[in-house]
Parts: sequence; C-alpha cells; structure tokens
Amino acid sequence: MRGAGLLQAQAESALGELVAAGLVSADSFGGLRALLLPLEAKRKLANRGRRIALFGLAEAGRWSLLHPDATARDPSTEPELVEQIAWRLLQRYGVVFRRLLTREAPWLPPWHLLLRVLRRLESQGHVRGGRFVAGVSGEQYALPDSVPLMRAVRQKTPDGSLISLSAADPLNLLGIVTPGERLAALSGNRLVLRDGVPIAVQSAGETRFIVTLTVPEEWTVRNALLRRSAVTAEAQGL
Repeated sequence: MRGAGLLQAQAESALGELVAAGLVSADSFGGLRALLLPLEAKRKLANRGRRIALFGLAEAGRWSLLHPDATARDPSTEPELVEQIAWRLLQRYGVVFRRLLTREAPWLPPWHLLLRVLRRLESQGHVRGGRFVAGVSGEQYALPDSVPLMRAVRQKTPDGSLISLSAADPLNLLGIVTPGERLAALSGNRLVLRDGVPIAVQSAGETRFIVTLTVPEEWTVRNALLRRSAVTAEAQGL
C-alpha cells in the first residue's frame, strides 16, 4: 500500500481481482478471510472499538505472484508426469480423446505427448483403444471397466431422468461431445440433461430449451434448474 500509494480499500479490491484471476496467492487463509469480510462488517467492528487483526490484510501473511507457466515442469522431459496426467484423465472420463480435453487446464501436456503414453499403455494391456464415442475423429482410449459401462448405458431404456449441473462441472461437454452451442464454464450457468442428453441451459438468468418440450415438461426443467438437483419425470408425475 505504501509503495503504490493506495488506500486500504483500493489495495483490497486489487488483490481480490488478482486472486479471482488466479494470479496471486497468500501463504495463509487469513488473506482469504480478509477479502471475504464485507467492508460494512469491518466498519462496525472498528466503530465498536474491537480489533480486526484476524481479518486485516496486514496480518494476512505474505502475498506472492503465481507463475504457472514458469513453475510448471516441462512434461516433454518428464514422461512419468505425462503418464500420471493420462491416468487422471482416464479416471475422470473413462474414455479419453482429443476433443474431450477442450475445457481442461491449458497447462496440460500437448495431445501428442498424451497420445504417446496412451499408445504405450494400450500395448501393455492397461487401456483399450477403439471407437467408443460416435461422431468423434481421432484416436480414443478407455479404461477396460469403462467399455461395459458404456454399453450398458447405450442399452438402457430411457426413463426421463433429469440431472441439473453447474456449467463449471467437467460434465459440461455441450457443443464439444453433445450437440448444441457451448455453454461458458461459469458456476452461475447451468444445464439440464435428460437421459444423458442436454435439453436446456440457463445463462445470465435466462433459460433456453435445446429441444421441444411440453408445457409441463418445461415447468419440470425450470424447477430442476432452480433446485439445482437431480429430478425424475416420474417424481413430478409426468
């Protein structure tokens, strides 16, 4: 604050923006508490003559810049790191292909390095290669246990089950694997799946239906978006 000539409120606002952007971090949780405590609450504490050291930035510890690009290890020189990431992706999705990684972190190893590891794991019998997802070009690899599960889902009789998800969930693959326009991966945005197929999205407080629904069905979907939980058509009497 002294070096930049900022007021305390200005310094807190700037730090809050940097933290939200993932550019800085503190070495204790005190920094987060100091940023989350509303200014009005701090004023009330000050007016009452109470110390607010637990919530002050001066006592929050040290703040430092994060340099993910500079501090991340080069995956091309550490094959074991690439293999660990490949396993994590397989455990997350069950089946992995290039398009599926669109929303993953930009610091992941490039696809050609992951592909080299996946090919080796296939030759060792740890994963299976094939065409598991229709309409996707390029090589695909899956965990052996995932293949029968995908077949079971394909053979399952649709029951109208609804699942409401945050757009920040890794299952938000709208416009990537499933049809439709992409939905920004923001926690405030939501989408509803029926039997695994996207049917409605909510963005900027507005609901948009991807498929044609009856009036009762639209009401049920809107209710699912508001409740932010899984709903079934049977439970709603449809």
